[in-house]
Amino acid sequence: MLATQAAPGANAEERVAPERNAKRSAPASLEARLAEKLGAVRRHRRTIHFFEKHPALLHRAETRARARAVLRKAERRLTAAETAVARLRRAIARKETRRLASLRPRAAICDVFGSDCEEAIAVAWCESRLTTTARNGQYLGLFQMGSYARSLFGHGSTAHAQARAAHRYFVVSGRDWSPWSCRWAAS
Repeated sequence: MLATQAAPGANAEERVAPERNAKRSAPASLEARLAEKLGAVRRHRRTIHFFEKHPALLHRAETRARARAVLRKAERRLTAAETAVARLRRAIARKETRRLASLRPRAAICDVFGSDCEEAIAVAWCESRLTTTARNGQYLGLFQMGSYARSLFGHGSTAHAQARAAHRYFVVSGRDWSPWSCRWAAS
């Protein structure tokens, strides 16, 4: 009877194995992997918290060995999951930095300025013709910010970095375009 029961089980295992392998071979996005690891962190923390609330399980002779083994395993896995979460967050940040650095000027300006996008594009077009390398004496970049403004609000070589700096200047100036000579373009 065991032989007849084992054979169908083996066939079922063969049918399931390719599906598992297919799931493993499909590359998950960094965000999906992060969500999975964050779930693992929560589970392991709950296990550790359980034993903090029920310390008798760690001391009773009949449960001590198993409880301590489960607790140690949860602590090890928590450490590994937290390390993976940190690594994945760094990878996501690097990916986002690359994405932002590769944005074209119009997309970068809209990403930063949001609802003020059209006005910001008009000002940047007037100031630099949407060229990140534009230069007019001390004035540089998309928004032609001077050296003092760049020292206060930053600057960068990418369109996104220059748009962020101009947005900081825009916000500090009262959300108007008065610091730019092309302020009339935003009207």
